[in-house]
This record gives sequence, C-alpha cells and structure tokens, in this order.
Amino acid sequence: MTARTAELDAAERREAARALLRAPVLTRGRHQEELELVRRHAPALRQTFAAALGYRLVVESGFARLVKHGLAPDAPVRPAWRRAGGQPFAPRTYTYLALVCAGLLAPGSAEQVLLSVLVEQVRADAAAAGVTVDDTLADRRHLVQAVALLIDWGVLTETDGTVAGWGDRHDEALLDVNRALLPHLLARPLRDVRSAQDLLGEPAADDLGLETPRRTLRRRLVEDPLVRREDLTEAEQVVLSRERAALSRSLADSFGLTLEVRQEGALAYDVAGEVTDLPFPGQGTVSHVALLLVNALVDDLDAGPGSTAVVDGRAVPGALAPWPAVVDAVHLLVEQYGSTFGEAYAADPALLQAEVVARLEAVGLARGTPAGLVLHPACARYQPEPQRAPRRPAARPVPADDPQQDSLLTSLEENR
Repeated sequence: MTARTAELDAAERREAARALLRAPVLTRGRHQEELELVRRHAPALRQTFAAALGYRLVVESGFARLVKHGLAPDAPVRPAWRRAGGQPFAPRTYTYLALVCAGLLAPGSAEQVLLSVLVEQVRADAAAAGVTVDDTLADRRHLVQAVALLIDWGVLTETDGTVAGWGDRHDEALLDVNRALLPHLLARPLRDVRSAQDLLGEPAADDLGLETPRRTLRRRLVEDPLVRREDLTEAEQVVLSRERAALSRSLADSFGLTLEVRQEGALAYDVAGEVTDLPFPGQGTVSHVALLLVNALVDDLDAGPGSTAVVDGRAVPGALAPWPAVVDAVHLLVEQYGSTFGEAYAADPALLQAEVVARLEAVGLARGTPAGLVLHPACARYQPEPQRAPRRPAARPVPADDPQQDSLLTSLEENR
C-alpha cells in the first residue's frame, strides 16, 4: 500500500467516524454515502470506537448503529432529539417513543403498518401497562414527535401520507418498518434488562475491555461540549496533564477534533462545526440571546482569573451572576432587541430566560444554583474582544500542566 493510499484510507475512516458521531444510526435510505464509507472500513472503525471510547459498532448491509456508553452523571443532559424550534423531548414524548417501539415489535407486525393501526396498538399497550393516554391535540403532538424521531433514524419511512397530517387532522399514513434495525435501538437486548437503569449500565467488560482513565477522558472530551477540570477524577487529570500530546493526536487522527486545554478545563472542538448536536453560537432567538446574555453578564461581573463560585457545596472556577442580575439583563435585552425575537419570547421574558439558561447549561457554559447562574470562565471565548493576559517575563517556559498557565477567562481563542 502506497503512502498516498494509506493517507486516503485514514481520511475516509476519520470521515466515517465523524458521520457516526453526528448520527449514531445510519441507514441506506437516508445516509447512503456515509453508510458505504462505514461499511468499507467497518473492522477498523469497530476497533477504534471500542478502544478509544468503549463504544460498540453494529454494521449490517442496510444500516450502521453506534451504541454509545452511558454519559457521566455530571454531564450535560443530551435529549434523544430536538424539535425544529430547539426544544428537547419532554418526558411524555419519551413515553410515547417507548410505546411506539413496543407496538412495532408486537408479534405479527409486518413490514408496513398503517399509522392508525399503530396508534391502536400503542393505546392497547398503554392500557395494559397502566399508562394513561388520550386523543387530545397535546398528546397527539407527543406521539407525532416520537414517530418523527423514528423516521429521522430511518426506522420508519413515510410511504403514503404524512405523520404530521395524522397529528393535525387524523389523516391516514402508511409507514415502512425497518425491522432489521428496530431491535438495535436499545443499547442491549431486552432479555438482559430488568430495570430502566440496566439500559444505561456499562457494556460488558469482555466485549470492550476494562475501563481506563484514558478512555473515560477521551469519551468525555468527545461527548461533552466542555470538560471541567474539577469534574475529572485524579487519574483523568493526570492523563490530561501528562499525555496531552498523545491525547490531542488521537482525537485529531480518529475524529478530526482539536484539543484545547486550559487551567479550568478542556474541550475538543470541531473546526468545521459538524460533529455536534447543539451548535453554539447557533441560530434562533434562544441561541442569540444566550450569547448576548453571556457577554452582558461577563462584562458586568468583571471577574478575573482565579475567580470561584460555590456549586453543590464546592468551590469551582467561575463567576456568580445573582438571579436578579440575570433577570434584569434578560429584560434589558428584550427591551433592546425584542422586535427581532420570536413572538412568544418577546412577550414572555421569563420563558426566554428559562430556555436561555437551559441552553447555556446544555453546552456547559453555566450552572444554575439557588443563588444565581455560575458562568464558567470559558464564556470569555465568546466575548467580541477577548482581553489578553499580560505578557509573562521570559525567565522560564511554562510547562503545559503548570497550574499558572493562562486562564480560559483571559486567553481562550475565539471559536465562532
């Protein structure tokens, strides 16, 4: 194999891995090119995901399914899907998702199903399980969102009619069912599940090997928008400090991610902005106001390197913005820019604030506490004109793991 061929193969494997990180379920009908790339490099990709992240990759002729590991308890919430407006699934929607999947797995289910028949099965299963469902518009919307997610994953395909039409007017729809993919939606077979927690448990050690600090750290960096140093175990902190070069090379070669490490934490970001489920800054009122709010609060707090705040009884890097200050800042933004906001947000600053805070928490930039909103120093990367730390004397070089290295608050490069 020539060097040129090896380089092309490595680039293809990296692109295939990125496709799976973007969409852990790839089907021939929705992602034909990406699936062909994954199938071409399936053995190497299985080894990469298992060794680097502890993930299991299932590759069949018509689909590929990346089965991820459960997230750390302190990781930001990752909803199954976000609706067009950016809002995540509600608990009611997850209930319908489970009921729809159960209905599709019912004995005698065919390759095609009428939506009305599927709904009848869902209601029958709900009654048997003691779950109350009804035919209100709100419930129909939750059901439609659950089915829409399965369509997005390629489990279902609209053959005649639309699911949205049923939700609005009870119009009929005919759906094709990808029966080969359906059983692989869960992380493990149902025969091994005794409780909901079993679905989130760790994979079998004999399948993916024993967990190591290197692998758990890589998984955090790939999945979390921002990895806070205080959330790492001592062993993970040692790996981050002592093996940074190898870690950076591994993330770049395998997934095309760039590692950035500072005093308060680290992140692995995608320069192309493709490998993310929630871009920030992003489009829409909530994303725009979140960016404006961060800038306003950081300017008002004027916190410098080394600032700390209390979260869950421990001091963490960051600055506390009391809730009255957050409320005032949101109202001022509505007053200044409300004419450009979505109508519902302009009319209800409290709703806007709640969703903006949720967005900042989802991307790891803030944590809500009873006293207020704690902003992580990484918020400084989104300031229009980030200030630079004073130049250090050239008496000695600063080691990469020196605790006095530049703070994220003053030296992060902009990543827009």
